[in-house]
Parts: sequence; C-alpha cells; structure tokens
Amino acid sequence: MAGRFRPPTPTTRTTVRGGHTPVPTPTAAPRAGDGDRTLDRDRDRERARALGRKLDLLPALGFLPDLGLTLGPLRRGPADPTFRVTPDGSVWRASRTPEGPGTIKVAVRDGAAEAEAWGPGATWLLDNAPALLGAGDDPTAFVPRHKLVLATHRRRPGLRLTRTGLVLESLIPTILEQKVTATEAYASWRHLVRKFGEPAPGPAAPAGMYVMPDARAWRLIPSWEWHRANVDGKRAATIVRAAGVAARLEEAARMDPPAARRRLELIPGVGPWTSAETVQRSNGAPDEVTTGDLHLPGIVGWALAGDRTTDDGAMLDLLAPYEGQRHRAARLILLSGRVPPRRAPRMTPGDIREL
Repeated sequence: MAGRFRPPTPTTRTTVRGGHTPVPTPTAAPRAGDGDRTLDRDRDRERARALGRKLDLLPALGFLPDLGLTLGPLRRGPADPTFRVTPDGSVWRASRTPEGPGTIKVAVRDGAAEAEAWGPGATWLLDNAPALLGAGDDPTAFVPRHKLVLATHRRRPGLRLTRTGLVLESLIPTILEQKVTATEAYASWRHLVRKFGEPAPGPAAPAGMYVMPDARAWRLIPSWEWHRANVDGKRAATIVRAAGVAARLEEAARMDPPAARRRLELIPGVGPWTSAETVQRSNGAPDEVTTGDLHLPGIVGWALAGDRTTDDGAMLDLLAPYEGQRHRAARLILLSGRVPPRRAPRMTPGDIREL
C-alpha cells in the first residue's frame, strides 16, 4: 500500500501562480451555548438577505467547482482588497461591473453551490456567476500527454477556467506586474485600490474590501500618487491610456481570445505577456499561453524536458501537443509545483519612492 496515496502538493509561489488559493473547509454549525454570537450572525444574515440577492448555482453549473483552483488566478496577493476568503469556506469578490460596483459571495457546501450579491452590480454579477465558476469551460477537451501533467490533472479534478467578462479589472493589475516582482505589484495594487476605489457594497462584505476605481478615477490619479504607489511612469502611462479607451477594451470580453488580444495590444505598453494574462481571466481562454515571461519557459522546460534554459519558442514546441489547451497545460505544470532548483537569489524588490 505504501506510495499509493500521495500528500497534496504544498502551496508555493509556483502553485499560487498556477491558480491555487487555499479555501478552508466550511465551518461547522454554531455549538450550543454560543448564544449572543449566534444571534449576531442571524441578524447579519437577515440584513444580507434583505439587501442582497441569492442564486442557486448548481443547476446552471452541473458540477461542484473547486473555488480555490477556479477563482485563485483572480487574487492579486494575500491581502488583495478586492478578493477575500473567509473561514466559513466562502470566496468574496468586489468588482466594478457595467451596471456599477458590486460584491459577490460564492460558497460550495453540503453538495450545493450558491452565490449572493449586493450593490448596483449585483444582478450582473449573479447573471455571470456560472461563467465565473467555469460553466463555459470544457475540461473534457484536455488530454494529458505527459506523466507529470496526467498526475496533476488527476489530483486537481476541480480545475475550471474562470471567465469574468471584465477586462479592465484584469488588465490594470497585470500592467502593474510588468517587469517588477509580484510583491511590488501587489503592494501597488493594494495602495491604489484602497486610496482611489470605494468600499465594497453590502452589509455582509468582510471589512477592508474595496471595489477598484472606475476608468475616470484611474485617469485622474496624479503623478505623485503613482510615485507613492511605487509605480513608474511607463506603467502609469499605460494604465491611463487603457482607462481612456475602457469601453472599447471591455468589448474584448465578448470576442474570441485572439481578437481580444489584438485589441488589447493596440494600447502602447500592452504586449503579448500582458494581453495573454488578461484574456486568460476575462475570456476564460484555454489556449492563450503566456509568452515573454521570466520564469514560465524554464518551469515548463524543466517539467517536460528537464531543460531549465528553455525559451519561449522551445516552450511552445513542448506545449504543441496541447494545441487548443496550452494555457490549461501550463497551469497544470505550475500546479504540480515542480520547478528547477534555484541557482541565484530572488530578484530584489525595487522602490522608486526612495528616489
């Protein structure tokens, strides 16, 4: 029997990039004697029901999603003010929809999948909740071609590719991640959203959650605030240009992924890396693999061929058997946690605020 059951892959920087966000098992019902706390929770739920809208997602989905794997790519760092995981196993997101700001809470427990939403964008969020949880994704189209990919695919049966239907909310944090460490980009995102966004709507939303600024607010951020957020002029200018044509960019969410990427890349400062990372989230694109990345080619090359010096061209050759599903294959490789041994220190975070 030894060796038949493998422990779960630990959460690392690589698996997090692959979309793994730990979501706790739903907490048990309150114990007898909890008294006042139970009454407080009941009152909170009643207020939420009065102001929010609830939806049973299971009929639309037909499956129970793994919230951590499906929604994990939408979290920009452990303290993302637009994303929260609570101890009861719920995932909360604050989004700026075409109908206004909204907060959505999704939970999977007791064989059911439910969503609840608040704010002007609540109806839009609930209408798009099935796509958010991967209803439009077809994992049966994926056929593993390597032992490592097959093993990870079997260990992660709940993986679905999310489709948010919102471009700007994925594009802006992706621009912030250009050519800097994830730590720097996450800190910049937190600073800008908390300072120029607005508190997430809904009485039940966890404290500290914010909706990102609208397009006009992004355009009006003064230069010194970009500096305080540790964002250089090039990335700031790219965000401002994108916000200036936000309506046209949001149309890309309804295009096929290659056309959507072409539209995004019309913005100076948005290249293949940025467009792929955005469309993977906004359009649920299973084949839009990220190129131009500092680490991904080496990880894919090491996992599939034992070659840590793999470049973009060689990576695409290795992923060619997965044509049509290359992004999913790359995510499964990241989720395996297999990376080449480190030979140099991590990149040191920079801070332009010291200039």
